[in-house]
Amino acid sequence: MSQRQSPPFRADHVGSFLRPAELLAARRDAADGRLDAEGLRAVEDRSIRDVVALQEGLGFQSATDGEFRRTSWHMDFIYQLGGVRRSDEQLEVAFKNAEGTTSFTSAALKIDGPVRIDQTIFADAFTFLRDTVTTALPKITIPSPSMVHYRGGMAAIDPSIYPDVEEFWNDLSAAYAEEIRRLGALGCRYLQLDDTSLAYLNDPAQREMIAARGDDAEHQHLRYIRQINAALAGRPEGMAVTTHSCRGNFQSFWAAEGGYDFVAEALFSELNVDGFFLEYDDSRSGDFSPLRFVPPGKMVVLGLVTTKRGDLESKDELKRRIDEASQFVPLDQICLSTQCGFSSTVEGNSITYADQVAKLRLVKETADEVWG
Repeated sequence: MSQRQSPPFRADHVGSFLRPAELLAARRDAADGRLDAEGLRAVEDRSIRDVVALQEGLGFQSATDGEFRRTSWHMDFIYQLGGVRRSDEQLEVAFKNAEGTTSFTSAALKIDGPVRIDQTIFADAFTFLRDTVTTALPKITIPSPSMVHYRGGMAAIDPSIYPDVEEFWNDLSAAYAEEIRRLGALGCRYLQLDDTSLAYLNDPAQREMIAARGDDAEHQHLRYIRQINAALAGRPEGMAVTTHSCRGNFQSFWAAEGGYDFVAEALFSELNVDGFFLEYDDSRSGDFSPLRFVPPGKMVVLGLVTTKRGDLESKDELKRRIDEASQFVPLDQICLSTQCGFSSTVEGNSITYADQVAKLRLVKETADEVWG
């Protein structure tokens, strides 16, 4: 088998990277008024050039900006949608790992106007990345449309703006379609939609939470799939789109558990993307049997290398698990990646920079040995 020439690639990654110490310090200085916007931008630019060079130096065919201009993987985008604002309410999300529990708290959102695109979100971030890469294809990551709804459900939508909820869904998909069109006009040929909801809904506890707030937990994933497909219906020719699903990634903690069984048939057979980045780094993700629903032509990017811990997986174990997955989907439809980003929020996971590099190198070397 040969190296793929279109995304997703045999060796790939989810997109976020540990923020360098200089960048973290610059963000603190900017927040405290000791550094102006121009000064912060200069530090971000240097840091992005370095992380792009890292990705290209390791031989990856795609490169992101590490999400270095963001605080979190999703809210920096969502709050820039027209009609969406931060609310005074604080939303707390519970996370856990083997060592204990923690929580992530941020402002909730309120939809108090028609959802729309007022300006191309992350336009400057993408053009800088586009002009920085030398060998890799620039990849941009944005939260999936479903993430606008999943955080607050229908309670976040002002009924005076959307007395008919179908109009909300239509506007949401139309706004995303316009954003995707604009990114395509800037030269984007690799877009990743990050979507924790499609993984969270596999967890019975998450479905209970969805039902308790009045949403249709048993069919929520079907609605999300329809809306993503509507957003992608007119995507620019030549743009590859993937989706990434995980169960939470905050400072090495997670929020949900459960295999992909609940959503698998609809997700893999109906979602109109080119590839699925799937979290598969431990038993929380279940087995590979749901991959039997992946149709010919769609790629599966196995997230076998964890970003939550620094200990390094063995190549033999990774190859064994790839072989196991190939019993359900052909090997030629499989790629390899990290399970999630290294820093979904600015704080980053509990690993070192050296761990991060070693994980990336392991993904690339293993993929080269498996697929040539």
